[in-house]
Amino acid sequence: MQIDSCASPAVVPAPAAHGGTRGGGRWGGVALMLGSGLSNQTGAAIAALAFPVIGPVGVVAVRQWVAAAVLGAVGRPRLRRFTAAQWWPVLGLALVFAAMNLSLYVAIERIGLGLAVTLEFLGPLTVALCGSRRRTDLVAGVAAAGAVVVLTRPTPSTDYFGICLAALAAVCWGCYILLNRTVGARLPGLEGAAAAAAVSAALYLPIGAWVLWHHRPTLAALGCALAAGVLSSAVPFLADLLALRRVPAHFFGVFMSANPVFAALVGLVVLGQHHDHLDWVAIAVIVAANTAVVSTARRA
Repeated sequence: MQIDSCASPAVVPAPAAHGGTRGGGRWGGVALMLGSGLSNQTGAAIAALAFPVIGPVGVVAVRQWVAAAVLGAVGRPRLRRFTAAQWWPVLGLALVFAAMNLSLYVAIERIGLGLAVTLEFLGPLTVALCGSRRRTDLVAGVAAAGAVVVLTRPTPSTDYFGICLAALAAVCWGCYILLNRTVGARLPGLEGAAAAAAVSAALYLPIGAWVLWHHRPTLAALGCALAAGVLSSAVPFLADLLALRRVPAHFFGVFMSANPVFAALVGLVVLGQHHDHLDWVAIAVIVAANTAVVSTARRA
């Protein structure tokens, strides 16, 4: 399972029946994945519209509350039955979830949607490369590193703090993947993810209340934050859940690698954030590196 990327909740159910991945079923899955990616990045862009009023912290708080409501309704965690061995990875996952979204949204405010999401995708790429011994994956890693150098090349307007925050989001996403494996092994279904989302939302209750009290939200800003929670949490969660019943998991992973392109395009259309030719080439290289690693892992 993957949350947010811009950290949107997604869950991997049991593999679809062989016949469900053919014909119309697969095309339906592709349509759902396309809708999920565009919804996720559009939600992040709409969230950015609320930054001048309530800031990234206020927006993230609202989004965490929406994610907790969605996952809680679906996962229905039985918290009183959790053991200490189950609670520790859940708490770690909650902290990572909270830090990942906050660092990503502050990075989006400082360096733009496309660059922030592209750098965040280095997290899952690094996790995949660390567990690989294939030469093609090494080449993909070197290519991705070169693309990062291009994206972060010094200019008079380079925001190094924003780049560091996007890198922190990438580290958090990598930790999320590793923690989620442990949570999935110790708790059934979506109970672990729902519990982690609830804890993360609870952590943001005092923070969000303080921010919203001192930065009184307008109806428009509050609407943008709520829309971000729905578009970047609820819609991708449901779309990914349905898509993974129609397409193989590795195909889903390959398609998810296109999210940096979606982010750059949505950032251009919704926020007017432009990239030069070198930036687009670097984004394409990172997408290709993610795709190559997922594809070769499937063949192996």
